Amino acid sequence: MEQLRILHCLRAPVGGLFRHVRDLATEQARRGHRVGVLYDQTASDSLTEERLARLAPHLDLGLHRAPMARSLGLSDLAAYQRARDLIETLRIDVAHGHGAKGGAYARLAVRTLRQRGADITTFYTPHGGSLHFAPGTMQARIFTSLERQLMAMTDGLIFESGFARARHLQRVGGANIAQRVVFNGVTEGEFAPRVLDADASELLFIGELRQLKGVDVLLRALVEVRETFPARLTIVGEGSEGDAFKALAPELGLGEHVRFTGALHAREAFALGRILVVPSRAESLPYVVLEAAAAGCPLIATDVGGIPEIVKQTNVALVPADDTNRLAARVCELLGDPAMAERQAAQLKARVREQFTVETMTDQILEFYGNAAAALAA
Repeated sequence: MEQLRILHCLRAPVGGLFRHVRDLATEQARRGHRVGVLYDQTASDSLTEERLARLAPHLDLGLHRAPMARSLGLSDLAAYQRARDLIETLRIDVAHGHGAKGGAYARLAVRTLRQRGADITTFYTPHGGSLHFAPGTMQARIFTSLERQLMAMTDGLIFESGFARARHLQRVGGANIAQRVVFNGVTEGEFAPRVLDADASELLFIGELRQLKGVDVLLRALVEVRETFPARLTIVGEGSEGDAFKALAPELGLGEHVRFTGALHAREAFALGRILVVPSRAESLPYVVLEAAAAGCPLIATDVGGIPEIVKQTNVALVPADDTNRLAARVCELLGDPAMAERQAAQLKARVREQFTVETMTDQILEFYGNAAAALAA
């Protein structure tokens, strides 16, 4: 493939969306493409700045900031203008927007530049995008309407899971636009076996501390589990409802059996617990499941979003969301049969190595760029 000049546009450089952009941009650059990233200038916590600093040396076209608020506002005009000017100045061939705001800025900018005669293709990966808003709310109606209007400015849609694709097509549309499901991927280094700490707890949660992630369900399930096994739980992460969960644990009699560590790197966190529990009420294609699988960590997860696509063709059994009893029973099953837990972990690791790598993800996205550009030129 000829060398491309690529700009990735996103809002908040945090979570799985940023992990996806970071890995994709780095691998595209490694293959000889010239890559830049535009993101929200208000991101400033130390962990985010550390990750951005590690990404910067790979970006020939640079890291660029613009004001990008989560809600609609006047800053959107400045962000759009910044995207437009960058795409024009850097002579971008491919503008790839990620998330609702990043996708909007990239596509609106390309539309303007095409009117001036520029030859640019534009792609959109929603990562949930506007679909994160609860259906029926004013925000959901506004953002969904805007998404539908932006479809006409989109050369290709890329989804991280079949679940994300189906949900987007149902709520927003876009069936007539070129599209492809490309799974998120992990790097080769992440397949190195983890080493457990001497005081590792039996159970581990890693993620944002929100009701959506089911932390409260896990805490209540732990009460049931402890009737059979003296299990402990380590909770890694931060979030808007963290204080509520920290208060709930002692209310349930779990004060000394649950520890909260705050945010940690995933590899550091995997050393703190034997079995990863993902009790989410909703997900798309969570990186933490892929990362844990690559590290050989046994997994218990809910049957939501794209998680079934990850565990497909393995013996990993998923549990219904919001079902404390079923979650507790599954935990007891794995705690009671460690050999089975390890066999399932090895099987899932093999599946992730085969289907969910950064190399495969990048191959498929670059191929899709080329196919979409060729179709437009035909």
